[in-house]
Amino acid sequence: MSPTMRPYAGGADEWRVRAFLRAAYAAHDRRPRSWHVARFDYTRWHVALNVAEVRLEDVAFVWEADGEPVALLLPDGGPGEAHLSVHPRWRSAALEAEMLDVAQARLTGARDDGRRRLVVWAMADDAERQAQLLRRGYARTGVAERVWRRGLEAPVEATAPADGYIVRSLGDGLELLERCYASGLGFHDGDIRQAVENRDDPTWYRNVQTAPLYRRDLDLVAVAPDGAIGAFATFWFDDVTRSALVEPVATVPAHRRHGLARAVLTEGLRRVRRMGADLASVGGYGEAANALYRSVMGEAHDVVEGWSRHW
Repeated sequence: MSPTMRPYAGGADEWRVRAFLRAAYAAHDRRPRSWHVARFDYTRWHVALNVAEVRLEDVAFVWEADGEPVALLLPDGGPGEAHLSVHPRWRSAALEAEMLDVAQARLTGARDDGRRRLVVWAMADDAERQAQLLRRGYARTGVAERVWRRGLEAPVEATAPADGYIVRSLGDGLELLERCYASGLGFHDGDIRQAVENRDDPTWYRNVQTAPLYRRDLDLVAVAPDGAIGAFATFWFDDVTRSALVEPVATVPAHRRHGLARAVLTEGLRRVRRMGADLASVGGYGEAANALYRSVMGEAHDVVEGWSRHW
């Protein structure tokens, strides 16, 4: 039976898709050839809902066989890119070609010059997908995500932050507002206006906290003596695949070079290990982020590359 495509439907479909992603991730030896279920949660409850302001029902597509999902196509946010997750038992050139056809028809983004653009992501060692993309006129964008992974069979040594800082779980109330403020500073190079905007309406962070895998005890912050949040890292633990994903990680510019990011990362690894995780992963794009992750996670990593085409 050939898989058949339909739009993602939300509701109960969310749980069916999450079960598929767990099965596919495990079948791929827990490598990023398909999405970790936590990445779906984060996209569903933050990147799509808060950032791109789109419904997954409008940008996600499911392929089924015998009534069960076997492949998923969606952007990490809004139109303009495509991520393909396929269970290895069902992967074929024909299925991937059909998924790319749907992506080109339904997920392209508009450029300033009126042309259409689509970025498709592929593992650097995925010769089959790369060949498909080359035949269609795609080229590497030069942007790649390095997905670092660390086994957690052995104990993780804690890293102490600079004197005066404390690493702990995120609080509520006013500290939630401080976390929103720190996110604006950490991801926008200290932009006060962005930080204030983040803090003025914390609904976006409440949305993140609604995600099924979100746990307050794994939402870690490094707090300065004056109560300011200097760094943060959120861990997402999936007990089905016994794996954890870290997203997001950032340090506020004024608090950098105090060992805060390393401290929150090692504390998070220690916590998920106690919960039963035997693998953790985190993705980085920039040189500084990847240097940090290499130092904490070790050398093992995969490379996922962006390929683009313009019409």
